[in-house]
Amino acid sequence: MSQYENSMIHPKEIAITEFDYQLPDERIAKYPMPVRDESKLLLFKNGDLASHTFKEIDQLLDSNTVIISNNTKVIPARLFFKKETGGAVEIFCLEPLNASHQDVMSARKTSRWMCMVGGAKKWKGDEVLRLEFETSEGLVLVTAEKIKQDNEKFYIEFQWPEQFTFSEILENAGQLPLPPYFNREAEQSDYERYQTIFAQFKGSVAAPTAGLHFTPAVIARLKAKEIDMEEITLHVGAGTFRPVSSATMGGHDMHSETFSIECSLIQKLRNQNKKIIPVGTTTMRTLESLYWLGTLVAENKNLQPDELKVSQWLPYDSASHYTKQEALDALIEYAENHKLTKLLASTSVMIAPGYDFKMCNGLITNFHQPKSTLLLLVAALTGYDKQGQLYWKKIYDYALKNDFRFLSYGDSSLLLP
Repeated sequence: MSQYENSMIHPKEIAITEFDYQLPDERIAKYPMPVRDESKLLLFKNGDLASHTFKEIDQLLDSNTVIISNNTKVIPARLFFKKETGGAVEIFCLEPLNASHQDVMSARKTSRWMCMVGGAKKWKGDEVLRLEFETSEGLVLVTAEKIKQDNEKFYIEFQWPEQFTFSEILENAGQLPLPPYFNREAEQSDYERYQTIFAQFKGSVAAPTAGLHFTPAVIARLKAKEIDMEEITLHVGAGTFRPVSSATMGGHDMHSETFSIECSLIQKLRNQNKKIIPVGTTTMRTLESLYWLGTLVAENKNLQPDELKVSQWLPYDSASHYTKQEALDALIEYAENHKLTKLLASTSVMIAPGYDFKMCNGLITNFHQPKSTLLLLVAALTGYDKQGQLYWKKIYDYALKNDFRFLSYGDSSLLLP
């Protein structure tokens, strides 16, 4: 019997070794399927498992459903600078400092980012790094100056000619960041295929990969069935690939990600009774975080918009006596009082076995790495079988035995517990 059958156990005590499985390298999809919606789809429904293709998903959902996807867009976040001596230093832009993604992508002349640096030992002292690229207007020089360093994170100021936005600098000089398990550099085809068809707002350094399977034809069939399609924005950070290195989850610091959601969508979710099916773990974390933000503003009327943050352990350390409707009512009232049309917040919530889902009724997602926080989320959603064993093991065993492709470019699943 699983040690987690007792739902009173705090997720901090969960041992990550309980969420390990053997994933052969040949099962990791290094390239996407030629046609997005021809990928396989594993259906988990009421404990049963079946194989389908993704283009059949409209037949597997009823009309009383709203599908919510993430419309973030992956940026070419890898920049290769040179030292005065000619040595190369890679700077990987993770997230902007003291500015929204929208503001920093439209910034001119200068911006500051938190970054990872490859070849950091070569970057001595106050040396200013240089990057040059050719445009129709001539040679463009971008410089990078180290502001401070915090362990493996670097705070860097970029400067460039004022006629360009930072988005244009990245588009001209940056390279697409692919997941490390691809073990290859980005190819031209990745610039299209490592973006969803929903991609609109620039800011992610990893794709919300569950959305990669959607095509206009799939969406047309879903809408013909009167299934609603909505969108949120959560910019996926590099932390999504960070393995859990601690023995128990209490020693793992969950990465924080910023998200944006229209207040009109919050109102719609408040007023309708449809089943909510998020596309991907990023969207699920955003939607579940909405509930917890609602409880925060309900209990603290003086909370300021820049203080809207859901911490890692909030769902487990605080009472949840509010209904979904009450939490969303509190958020709607808060937005009206602060004259907000869009809610901007951040979340580092960890969804693990023992979590009580407040917003979501299922999930469309890919197959995740062993010992990852994303696998914990899947385990939390799919729950336990009659023998007290977590269902995720059966789901992943089925996927391995039935030739499903894994990770970012892999196949998908529709999880309906």
